[in-house]
Amino acid sequence: MNATGKFAGFTLGLAAVFGIALAAGALVGPEPTEPAGHGEHETAAAPSADLPGGLLVTDQGYTLALDKPNTTTAAQTPVAFRILDATGAPVTKYETSHDKDLHLIVVRRDMAGFQHVHPVLDPAGTWSVPLNLSRAGDYRVFADFTPVGGSNLTLGADLRVAGNYDVQALPAPAATAQVGEYTVALNGTVTPGAASKVTLSVSRNGAPVTDLQPYLGAYGHLVALRAADLAYLHVHPEGTPGDGVTPAGPGVDFVVNAPSAGDYRLFLDFQHQGVVRTAEFTVRVAQPDAVGASNPAPTSAPADHGTPGHGH
Repeated sequence: MNATGKFAGFTLGLAAVFGIALAAGALVGPEPTEPAGHGEHETAAAPSADLPGGLLVTDQGYTLALDKPNTTTAAQTPVAFRILDATGAPVTKYETSHDKDLHLIVVRRDMAGFQHVHPVLDPAGTWSVPLNLSRAGDYRVFADFTPVGGSNLTLGADLRVAGNYDVQALPAPAATAQVGEYTVALNGTVTPGAASKVTLSVSRNGAPVTDLQPYLGAYGHLVALRAADLAYLHVHPEGTPGDGVTPAGPGVDFVVNAPSAGDYRLFLDFQHQGVVRTAEFTVRVAQPDAVGASNPAPTSAPADHGTPGHGH
């Protein structure tokens, strides 16, 4: 995605041993309304200067229109959607950013079932991709893209999957996340409204990982969601693998600017030995004058991304 796109609120800077410095991202705001369906769109509107992207189905004249906003459980569910312009016509030309024309992030509203996939665009302007929707519930679909001649946008719509909804509690903050043989440790304190440094380190069976591989043109990829409202932040690292300057692990320094106190969920993708893995964390941001506020950084919540639907 375009690291200089429209964002408000929550900024993450990533630097050091991944060689990744996160650029500014966008948080999304209010509880969403009914998802847009086939052919639905709103008329052009002025840019939402005071509202970040991601929870708006329509922004700056563009609309995310799911062909079928309701479906049933399946391990490989075909999902199709279009990005409509202010006239209702499908957008067919996009700027390529981080190796892709559009990034699709899907997560259930209780933060379970995270997927980062890259749909295929047909000549008529319809994107399609299979998703792992084997668990029922209400999912949020985020489309992050830059139309040719426009600015970076993140639009969001709800996708409802019928069935028994086994709501999961948000994992508590902890210092590490385990992903198979890999441990990702995040240390530091995040203070709302201030630049806060935390350090991420990747190890495998206790040994530091120093040969991370590029993923989407970088050594890491991060999505962050505010738990209270699914406010969305999609960020990418600075630095280019193979440039002779950007190291390939094991440690990463984050500079975090959280707009408010509360819980945040972080999903960090990294690639090693040809496999992309996702470490999941809960970060609790507390006011500095709160009693005992230590804001432990991440929580461990292993993610199995060998399941269908997690595309790269």
